[in-house]
Amino acid sequence: MSDPAGNQATQYEDPLTGHEFDGIREYDNPCPSWWSWLFFGTFVFSVVYFLFFQFSLVAWTIEEDYQEDVVADLKRQFAEIGDLTPDEPTVARFLNDAKWLTVGEVVFSTNCVSCHGPQGEGLVGPNLTDDAYKNVKRLGDIVRVVSDGAANGAMPAWKNRLHVNELVLVSAYVASLRGKNVPGRAPEGQPIPPWPRAAADQADAGQPAGGAQP
Repeated sequence: MSDPAGNQATQYEDPLTGHEFDGIREYDNPCPSWWSWLFFGTFVFSVVYFLFFQFSLVAWTIEEDYQEDVVADLKRQFAEIGDLTPDEPTVARFLNDAKWLTVGEVVFSTNCVSCHGPQGEGLVGPNLTDDAYKNVKRLGDIVRVVSDGAANGAMPAWKNRLHVNELVLVSAYVASLRGKNVPGRAPEGQPIPPWPRAAADQADAGQPAGGAQP
């Protein structure tokens, strides 16, 4: 065989693997090394990915990503409600407001689940889903405990870590957990009267709840 210049060229054939079936022979023509390393890298990545998202305490889920995006959007809407007053009438106002309770739920999921559990069932801290309370006698006490802490620091103060609206909304979310009776820690403290019915009714109707009393 000659090249265009008339020089004699050597015939080259890829080596055979020795595998032959039905007259079909297999050439020994391996994949390029970069492809092999890329394949190996995807395998290693898949193992790390699986371990991180299945067993890591700091992993997140698609649902959590979505909830965080929802909350980020709702926070931009804080101008709609202004800076809330951390008191009982304001907590009552949002007690049955599903839109703003979503913000409270994510604040709770971000900061409170390590002590109170993902459903409020209690881990280190008390169960928030029964009718017994250690530091709460009325609805407004929840936002006070969240803001100032309790039990000599066992319950930390969040007033310097959270926006005042987050304090109010997470307090409303905690109040909304009452009565769910999720299995967990046994009741602690003393049973207290139900939350003000009038406050909840006014909140449903979109009216101020300032006059409600337990």
